[in-house]
Amino acid sequence: MMKRNNRSRAASALFASLTILSGCAGLDAGRDFVSGITEYIMGDADNADPPAVLQEYTPEIQLQTVWKESVGSGADEKYLKLIPAVAEGTVYAADNKGHLQARGASNGSLTWEASTDYSFSAGPGLGLHTVVMGTSAGEVIGFDKATGAQRWKTDVPSEVLATPTISKGVVLIRTTDGNLIGLQEENGGQLWVSEHSVPALSIRGSGAPIVIDSSVIAGFASGKLQALQLRDGKALWEATIAIPSGRSEVERLVDLDVDPVASRGAIYISSFTGGTCSVSEVDGDVLWRNEAVSSYTGISLDYRYLYISDTQGDVSQLDQRSGAALWKQKDLHNRQLTAAVAYQNYVVVGDFEGYVHWLSITDGRQLARIQVSKAAIEAKPVVVDDTVYIYAKDGTLAALRAQ
Repeated sequence: MMKRNNRSRAASALFASLTILSGCAGLDAGRDFVSGITEYIMGDADNADPPAVLQEYTPEIQLQTVWKESVGSGADEKYLKLIPAVAEGTVYAADNKGHLQARGASNGSLTWEASTDYSFSAGPGLGLHTVVMGTSAGEVIGFDKATGAQRWKTDVPSEVLATPTISKGVVLIRTTDGNLIGLQEENGGQLWVSEHSVPALSIRGSGAPIVIDSSVIAGFASGKLQALQLRDGKALWEATIAIPSGRSEVERLVDLDVDPVASRGAIYISSFTGGTCSVSEVDGDVLWRNEAVSSYTGISLDYRYLYISDTQGDVSQLDQRSGAALWKQKDLHNRQLTAAVAYQNYVVVGDFEGYVHWLSITDGRQLARIQVSKAAIEAKPVVVDDTVYIYAKDGTLAALRAQ
């Protein structure tokens, strides 16, 4: 009974992270989704792996809760991209019911709070003077960074499920209907829009674009990675990261839902089922491909390696130059891990029971863990100045530090 309950929990989590888009093929896609997801989660012989049970071990480092506060109702049991943002000694966080807070990064003290009627679904994104949020109703709102007062509001075609990216006065917005939109940070005015088709079935969410010099790099549900000009949205190059294959719609999911990361002329991106790739920053040429490691949560890097929480809930270290896997941590298998974030000599991940795990970058072994909430952690950990900021789905915001 326990194994079946754990499978049901896993199935529910994946259901929550998938979106069926309406259209001519909507009904058929829905049927394929139901049958495909059953095989994907349950397996033909009812042999799907349950989440790993945490085992006792002797911690090698001590963890400190620097402070812990509440940001309203958090994600309110929804799958959203509400991830804390930290800059200039302040941490910004929002909940689904329209509360936006700025707190002191060192002690959690409340600097200001904006209470609105919006249903926030993504953000905050930080600009020079603006905090930008996206909503489930297809709105983008700019707030004053110093006071929390609303500066502007712009309507976009559909729900925003990627953290807004702001660079050189341009706000980059990803919407669930495939649009990538450039807005003016000053007043929210639209500068350009780049449209992309979305498959009938796709993962709920979008990776946030990154900006390299004056180029925008973004991944799409079609499995393609594209570079565009920041000033006008014109395409520079396009790379095919993953090609749909398989018998069911679920097996054909190739969404690029992780935020790309870049280092020394290479861009790294992972697909839901199509593996992880390195492409050239200049022209999008694929430098290497590791088809064995796929992810929809995220990638981080240090000076030489990549760290990925894969679709099975294992954490891997890959070589940036070749994509070869150097170690894989399986003790947290299927615990619905967040993106794995590397800093110092550690890799940090959160899980579905509110635990935060510290792993060694040397071999992936568990060094320590701490439970900050009984609610799931889906938001990527944020590391600034050796402090790890964690945001759980119930609104718990915590600052942690290894000693």
